[in-house]
Amino acid sequence: MTEPAPAAVHGRLTRLMFGDGSRRALIKRGLAVLGIAVLLSVALVAARLAPLLLEPNRYATIASIERNADYRDATLMREAWSLPVAALYAQQIFEFQHNQSFCGPTSAADVLHSMGDPRSQDQMLANTSFTTWFGYLPGGLTLDQEADLLRRQSGRLVRVLRGLSLEQFRAEMHAVNDPGRRYIVNFHRGPIFGRGHGHFSPLLAYLPEQDLVLVGDVNSDYRPFLVAAARLWQATETIDDATGEKRGLAVLSVDLSNQSDARTDASGPDGGIAPATKERR
Repeated sequence: MTEPAPAAVHGRLTRLMFGDGSRRALIKRGLAVLGIAVLLSVALVAARLAPLLLEPNRYATIASIERNADYRDATLMREAWSLPVAALYAQQIFEFQHNQSFCGPTSAADVLHSMGDPRSQDQMLANTSFTTWFGYLPGGLTLDQEADLLRRQSGRLVRVLRGLSLEQFRAEMHAVNDPGRRYIVNFHRGPIFGRGHGHFSPLLAYLPEQDLVLVGDVNSDYRPFLVAAARLWQATETIDDATGEKRGLAVLSVDLSNQSDARTDASGPDGGIAPATKERR
C-alpha cells in the first residue's frame, strides 16, 4: 500500500483542524489581530516601565539604612511586633507584591487582612477602573489613587496627608499604634536606601523612645524593617513625577466595633515577619 505524500497528509490535517479556506482565513485574521494586541500591550507596559528602569539614581550618595544597627535589631523588632496594630497584622496573612507595579494593591490587601478581610492583592482592583496588562499595573498608583482604592475596598473613611512638617509627621507616627487607624506610606526608597523608586507599604508600629517606625515593606526583597521617623519623613517629601505632588500617607479609620482583640505575643526577629504571620506571595 502506497503511503500518502507528506503534503497530502498536511492538507488533510489542516482541513480537519481548520475546515475550509474561508474558515482558515478567518482564524488567520483572528490570530493576526491577537498578535497585534499582544504587541501593543507589551509596548504599552514597556513605555510605562522604561522611564523607571532608565532613570538615573539621584540618591547614589545616600548611605542605606541597611548598615544601621537598628535596621532589624532583634530586640527592637520583637518590641515593635508586640504593639497593638502590628500584632493584628501578625495574626493574618501578610502578602508580598507579585511584581514591582503591585505595591499599592498589596498594601491595601494587607491593611484589610489586619481587619479580618481575607481578600488578596489580586482582588483589590475588582470593580475599579484600573486595568492590568499581563499581571502588571502600568505606572502603578499615585497616593490619591491608593487612597481611593482603599476607600472603595474597605468602605471606610480614608484621608490623604501630604506636605506635613516633621513634627506633624511624628504625631501621626504615634497614632500608628492606635487600633482605630491604619496607615499606608507612599515614599521614595532613595532617601532611605540610596536606590529605588516610589513605593507603598503599610506602617505597622512606632517605637517612640527610639523614634523608629516599623514599615511592613510588601517587597519580599526588603521585608519589614525599622527606620527613623525623620528618614521616613524625608522619603515622603519627595515628588511623584506622575502628579507633581509630594508623596505622603493614606490614613484609614477603622470601625472598632467589628475589630477583634490584638494579640500581644507576636515577635519578628527573623527578617521582620512575626512567627504567627503567614506569608502569601
